[in-house]
Amino acid sequence: MTDRDLASQANDPTFESVLDELEWRGYIHVSTDLDDLRAKLEAGPITYYCGFDPTAPSLHLGHLVQLLLLRRLQLAGNRPLGLVGGSTGLVGDPRPTAERTLNSRETVAEWVEGLRAQIGRYLSFEGASAARMVNNLDWTAPLSAIDFLRDIGKHFRVGAMLKKDAVSARLNSEAGISYTEFSYQILQSLDFLELYRQYDCVLQTGGSDQWGNLTGGVDLIRRVEGAHVHALGTPLITNTDGTKFGKSEGNAIWIDENLTSPYAFYQFWLNTDDADVIARLKIFTFRTREEIEEFERLVAEEPFRRAAQKALAREVCALVHGQAATDAAIAASEALFGQGDLSALEPATLSAAVDELPNAHGAAGVTVAQALVDTGLAKSLGEARRAIAQGGVALNNEKVTDEQADIPADAALPGGVAIVRRGKKTLAGIRLEA
Repeated sequence: MTDRDLASQANDPTFESVLDELEWRGYIHVSTDLDDLRAKLEAGPITYYCGFDPTAPSLHLGHLVQLLLLRRLQLAGNRPLGLVGGSTGLVGDPRPTAERTLNSRETVAEWVEGLRAQIGRYLSFEGASAARMVNNLDWTAPLSAIDFLRDIGKHFRVGAMLKKDAVSARLNSEAGISYTEFSYQILQSLDFLELYRQYDCVLQTGGSDQWGNLTGGVDLIRRVEGAHVHALGTPLITNTDGTKFGKSEGNAIWIDENLTSPYAFYQFWLNTDDADVIARLKIFTFRTREEIEEFERLVAEEPFRRAAQKALAREVCALVHGQAATDAAIAASEALFGQGDLSALEPATLSAAVDELPNAHGAAGVTVAQALVDTGLAKSLGEARRAIAQGGVALNNEKVTDEQADIPADAALPGGVAIVRRGKKTLAGIRLEA
């Protein structure tokens, strides 16, 4: 991260300890021994880690929780280890539903480098609390199968391993579970042991759905080294209906701009439900408790202003994509709804915005009425023409009054698109073909 980025972030000074702030912000869903962890942090600094498996080319929203937790603990003076799973990524942790498709070694190695760069943007590698990046392939690759079974495997009891949520779910399914994925929890536990030995690492963080793997490392260190270390599980980020975000669910919000555009990323946060926005401000922003409590009041008393959602979208988008990309996303969002100049937008930003709208391809000269039908804004040409006659349709933010009006070639905005709107808020895009 740049010095400017680091200077813009700080833990809230109104809390007596970083653990108090983490509890208030809702980062702690499950933990081992908070009282002992508190004592270690007060006596600190401590070394702690979180692991990220390269099972995709980018991290996503769920990983962002861990990245910000790493950063908050570092801001309190503790030393983070960012682990990329060069070996565990070759195996994959068990999903509750089906066996993972194994990626090639070359693909995993490429993704390792990509994730290292992403993680590094959220940490500082200078000063007394400098971060360090590690790869678990460094200590697993030289390990023979016999050594793995004798020195590590002997400390695990199959009965306890079978009780892990993901393992239990798979055992009760038609898919079953392979020995490869069943052994994943041992590999992750080995990571914690190695980091404890090499760096005196005493805390592992992760999502609460990884709790069985997190505590596996705690138990292994207790058995092998006789030491008392800790695990902290964060809550899963879900929709209001309880649906988890992630690539397995097909609704991942990626932090790579090539997979989720800054515009789409901004819109995701802007569309946060009132019931969720305060919790997300606490976890995903560095706003103070006083500021967040004021947003909570605004949500309750003036929800129509969506002040909390706008602040959330601006801050998280800037954190992930930078201020320039955020400004472009905001400009596009405002212009689409008639509060800015559509023609002044960057082609890439406008194209990304159209991707998020109902859209269709059409030759220059297609009628506005036909465009409404093609994009689903009207069910029939008759309905489309009535909407135009009633003054409820606009092309590129200009009201259309002629029921037979077409979309001329010179109506194309940057990127060769045109925007049709029905009513105040229903938009669609037409990609004009020559």
